[in-house]
Amino acid sequence: MASSRSIEESVAALDIDESYPVTRILMAVNESSVKGYPHPSISSRGAFEWTLEKIVRNNVTGFKFMFLHVQVTDEDGFDDMDSIFASPADFQAMKSRDRKRGLHLLEHFVERCHQLGISCEAWIKSGDAKEVICHEVRRVRPDLLVVGCRGLGPFQRVFVGTVSEFCQKHAECPIITIKRKEEDMPQDPVDD
Repeated sequence: MASSRSIEESVAALDIDESYPVTRILMAVNESSVKGYPHPSISSRGAFEWTLEKIVRNNVTGFKFMFLHVQVTDEDGFDDMDSIFASPADFQAMKSRDRKRGLHLLEHFVERCHQLGISCEAWIKSGDAKEVICHEVRRVRPDLLVVGCRGLGPFQRVFVGTVSEFCQKHAECPIITIKRKEEDMPQDPVDD
């Protein structure tokens, strides 16, 4: 869907909730599939830097970032575990490990905001990323949702699916999807 509006005009035209003195940007972030925790994905890092450069610019007091990391649980609950035997303590240890990993990931974005003097908050949810992101949009009512995009081709999207496409269709707020830069593209485009 092509638009003759520039990004700046689109952002300026947002229907901002007047009860908030700042523009609240919800940013969904995830870990790198190449480097793993606590490294942010290429798409998340790129979308954040793009938002700082193109939207926030020098107006650091006019924005508040809300970082959401959705931890996708493994179908069987065992990440990289070969054993089918587990105790309740094993499950508790896995949950604790996953939470710590998510906190380290969010720390990257929160530290960067604090360095720049931008207000922010961050939280972790678990579940299907696309569903959770859209639920959180309804819950916190941000002025804008920003998500990174791997830029997969149609064949790859069929097998991998895309969170950004789902959010584009279902999120109940304006959304900006930021595609990875060509120079940041890994050898396998599915990697991030």
